[in-house]
Amino acid sequence: MTTTPLDRDTVLRRAVELGASDLIVTAGHPVMLMVHGVLQPMADVGPLTPMESRRLAESFLTPALHERFLRDLELDTRFFLPGVAHFRVNLFIQRGHWGAAVRIVPLRIPLPAELGIAPHVVTRVLGITRGLVLVTGPTGSGKSTTIASLLEQLNQHGPRRHVVTVEDPIEFVFESKNAVFEQREVGTDTRSYSRGLRGALRQMPHVIFVGEMRDLTSMAIALSAAETGNLVISTMATQSAAQTVTRIIDSFPPHQQSQIRSQLALTLRAVVSQILLTRADGQGRVAAREIMFVNQAVANLIREDKVHQVPNAIAMGMREDMLALDDSLADLVDRGTVTFETAYPHFEDVEKRAALQKRYYRVAAIPEAAARRAP
Repeated sequence: MTTTPLDRDTVLRRAVELGASDLIVTAGHPVMLMVHGVLQPMADVGPLTPMESRRLAESFLTPALHERFLRDLELDTRFFLPGVAHFRVNLFIQRGHWGAAVRIVPLRIPLPAELGIAPHVVTRVLGITRGLVLVTGPTGSGKSTTIASLLEQLNQHGPRRHVVTVEDPIEFVFESKNAVFEQREVGTDTRSYSRGLRGALRQMPHVIFVGEMRDLTSMAIALSAAETGNLVISTMATQSAAQTVTRIIDSFPPHQQSQIRSQLALTLRAVVSQILLTRADGQGRVAAREIMFVNQAVANLIREDKVHQVPNAIAMGMREDMLALDDSLADLVDRGTVTFETAYPHFEDVEKRAALQKRYYRVAAIPEAAARRAP
């Protein structure tokens, strides 16, 4: 086998050229690339020895980060290859060997229209000036890209805003245009999410972006910040608007949950939950999104602990720009963007899925082999 020189920059350039979203460096395997949602080995690269995986992983570290990694045995950091991309790097130890998981962050930030977000939804989300806006979904579902696109839209159009971000680590790097950006990295510019978020409140922000609401403290501060008149945007690893509300409430002790329900009912403004699906033509992935704007009906359901009824409120809120995930999936299938088989596992309404299935197979072309077998 012909092997590619395993220097860091060559590996990263090849990954970007092949359209990968992530790459994995681990001993005993070739460099693995995630391309259009499919994990595959990098061509002409054999299994990495423990020494090779350590050398590649170690190449992302400065002396200070090297010392921190040896102390903590895991580390999140970032790397920039000029003219190629930014990279979010997670270093780890597995079975005594060094490894790294690398997320590729493009130099150019896409605008919402390029991600398939409807203009009226963008206008409504960016029209929110106070409260809490969440973008949620599984790991690798494009949450950071969606938020970055919204912030870049804000950066290019509309009234001038002061945007403060607290990230671990910084992913998309913004060039201030119409907006003024302050990007703070946990571990480098601030000690923790909670301290960075507290500090952001004193920096006269119009918008605060918190990379992730990951613990009770950051959730409590984010809710308080939204309650006092700031617009707070963040992410959570939840798969629907209802699950997001439940996760926040359940993160607090039982004696506080009634108060948190009231806070959420007052401060939560919108939840966008998304998943990424492989396109029917195999050329990349597309997002299916559930969109919930908190109207009086939704606020009452949150306050009265009837979160299980939130999906019904979303289904009835089409006139208010809401969209159920099932409807987003059905639209992608009807337009031929994704196949029914790809969308099938993600439907929540069995009847809606069955109706789409009948319609899809009625209009889908009969495979040539099946046509030949037909009498």
